[in-house]
Amino acid sequence: MQMRTIATLAIAVFLGLIAVVLTQNWLTQQRQSDLRTAAFASTVPVVVAAQPIARGVTLNASLLKVARYPQGSVPPGAFASIQDATSGGARMALRPMSANEPVLAGRVTAPGGKANMSAAMTPGMRAVSFRSNDVAGVAGFVLPGDRVDVLLTRSAGADQNVTTLTQAVAENIRVLGVDQSDDEAANKPQVAKAITIEVTPEQAQAISLAQAVGQVSLALRQIGDEAPLTRQVTRVSDLGGLAPRAAPTPSRPTVRRVAVRGPSGGQVQVTRGITTTGYSVAVR
Repeated sequence: MQMRTIATLAIAVFLGLIAVVLTQNWLTQQRQSDLRTAAFASTVPVVVAAQPIARGVTLNASLLKVARYPQGSVPPGAFASIQDATSGGARMALRPMSANEPVLAGRVTAPGGKANMSAAMTPGMRAVSFRSNDVAGVAGFVLPGDRVDVLLTRSAGADQNVTTLTQAVAENIRVLGVDQSDDEAANKPQVAKAITIEVTPEQAQAISLAQAVGQVSLALRQIGDEAPLTRQVTRVSDLGGLAPRAAPTPSRPTVRRVAVRGPSGGQVQVTRGITTTGYSVAVR
């Protein structure tokens, strides 16, 4: 009888332990589910690239997927669904995109658009091209996507006050293209004959005028450098150690009178530089 009671008690304890373990597991899973539900509720869908997408490729559902982003971390211009990114007409990639990179409206064309330079420009901006060489183009190291300062070297002043100066026409400007290439994935330097930059309408006018009055060159900026220039104009006198050349003083003739008497009177000698000329003077 006692053995049967002990066995029953042991079975009850065992079943109780199993019930406790099962209850704990259920509570843990419920808490995790609640956390996942809360985390999911605080995120929004964002369309990203499912694989690397090259520039000019037409977007389709096989190249895209949806990822969840925190509500406060959604990049501007993101698409909420694949249908939004592909409906209305074919969209083409304006820039190369890597896998899992968000597909933004500024990186693709409008529905039915073309992957040309005008589609990739910032609204309200203009594209200006100017002639380049190995010096103006920083030895070919200026590539699409870089940031540059536009400098003008010219002569200013009049008569004896003519001086040479260099001034900043525009600063922190994005390079759109080099020759006929606007591929921002390019990484090999090349000496270009023309460089196209993105500027405001006012800067476009200034740069066009600068090409007519002097020599335009570029100064390549380090990636991420957006600091304004501390000096807008540099003159020859700012280089230091160069004193302005004084205008030459015209030499005055040296007049020397020599008391020489002769039949006709005295004689005066006038020296101009190294030349001496004698003049006869009548004596009364």
